[in-house]
Order: sequence, then structure tokens, then C-alpha cells
Amino acid sequence: MSIQWYPGHMTSARKKAAETLAMADVVVEVLDARLPQASSNPMIHELRTFRQRPCLKLLNKADMADPAVTKLWLEYFEQQPGVKAVAISCKKASDVARIPGLAQKLAPHRCDAVKPLRLMIMGIPNVGKSTLMNALVKKKVAAVGDQPAVTKSQQRIDISSRLTIYDTPGMLWPKIDHPIDGLMLAASHAVGVNAYIDEEVATFLASFLLEAYPAMLTARYGFATAGLDGVAVIEAVAKKRGCLLKGRGGEFDLEKAAAILLTDYRTGAIGRISLETPALREARARQPAQKSPLDTPEGE
Repeated sequence: MSIQWYPGHMTSARKKAAETLAMADVVVEVLDARLPQASSNPMIHELRTFRQRPCLKLLNKADMADPAVTKLWLEYFEQQPGVKAVAISCKKASDVARIPGLAQKLAPHRCDAVKPLRLMIMGIPNVGKSTLMNALVKKKVAAVGDQPAVTKSQQRIDISSRLTIYDTPGMLWPKIDHPIDGLMLAASHAVGVNAYIDEEVATFLASFLLEAYPAMLTARYGFATAGLDGVAVIEAVAKKRGCLLKGRGGEFDLEKAAAILLTDYRTGAIGRISLETPALREARARQPAQKSPLDTPEGE
């Protein structure tokens, strides 16, 4: 299964972002700390490097990611020119309060009322940009929702005489090249629900958790993981949570069980999980033609 999701408003959002970036000093890119590279839009990299703008990468939802893996990602991003990376939770006021100061260090020449610091908040859908905006401004200026692509238009907010922020809609890119990236984005609720099937995404997630975090599955759902595959995990969740299809003789409701697993991952109920590491990312990148583990030839 190859997941693609690029609503029409994202084309105009990209064009507007390119125009606004000419006026911005620093790009503040909000990432999902559980999948920092998969949640980094390559179009944002292209736009900011064309304009030669530094980037403050915020690994948001760090309280839901594996802290050891997040540390590796911070070290990875810090090696990139013009980039500063920090792990945060946009829901923590103390984390958000650090952001203007960190951005200021990337543009030291913009430091007074004559030359106010101009930040451009960018990122893919549902990574916490609106939550960040509201926390920076200290009032509700951006709509927040549990569905991706809630924000559809750009806005400018003058926080003070020394700080201006441009908020942009969440943008994906026209073609997700690596199927696993699409699965990770879907599992993390960054694409619209019409672009994927819960059971298939949950099967991918279950397979990954079996390999990387099996003890968390046992702790959360109370079943042993030895000898299971992704599909069997969904079945085990269905059994443990009593997900049965009505009038089907005790047949498991795998769709409901898949939704439970995805929700538990998205809310952090399973534990602190990271879906990729820098090393794993490089290994996957060396296989550009690889298929999703859910893809099989017809007839198999």
C-alpha cells in the first residue's frame, strides 16, 4: 500500500509560503519527534535553502518519543549547516518560552524594534503548529483539532515590536517516495483518514512494535508477543479488548482493534515510541524501490 495525500489547498499554501519566506528571517519547522525525518517536508528544505534561511527544528511531542532516540536525532540535525534542533512539547509553557531566544541566535542581526525578528512556522499537518502558535501568542489565534489540515490559510501575528510570526498551513508534498514514510505518517495521524485503511496501517505499526518495543505491547495489552506477527497482534488486541463482530459467531472485529492500537500509539498510551532512528533511516534510504511490507503481488 502506497499512501499519498495532497489536498488542493496545499498547492496554494506552498506558493504563498514561498512568497512569505522572502520576508522571514528564520524558519521554525515543527516535526513529530517520533518520526523526525519522515515528518520533515522536503519542500520546506528546498524553499528555505533557496532563500538561504536558517532553520530551528522543533521535535515536538518529545514526551511521547523514545528519549534515547530523540537524543540521536538532535545530534543528527545539529550537524546540518544553519540548523538548530531542540526537543519540546508545545503543551509545556517552559518549552515554548525558549523558542524566540533560540531563533534569535540564528538571526542575531534582527534584534530590535527597527529590525524585529520574523519567524515562519512551518511543518506537515497535525504536528502541533497551531498549539505552538497559541502558546507563543498566549491566546487562541489558530484552530486546533485532532484531524490533519485544520489550518488552511496563512496569518501574520505581531507578538511585540521585536517579534513577528507567520503561521502557515500544514503541508505535505505531492509524492511520498518511500511507502514506509507514508505508513509512519498515517500511523501518526498526519494524513487524512480517506488516504489509508486502519487495519493496514495498524498491521505495519504492530510489526514495528514487535521488533522494537515488544515489552510495551505486553504491558499495555497483557499478551505474550513470542511467535506473533503484525496481523496476530491485531487479533490479540481484539481478543483482549472484546472486539467482536455482532452476529458473526465470535469473529474478531479487526477494524475496531486496529483503531484501538492506532489511538493508543497516537495518545502515547502504549509508551514512548520512536518509529525511526538516523541509522534506520539511512538503511531505508538505500532501498528506494522497496515496497511496503503490506504490499504483495496479486494472487498471493
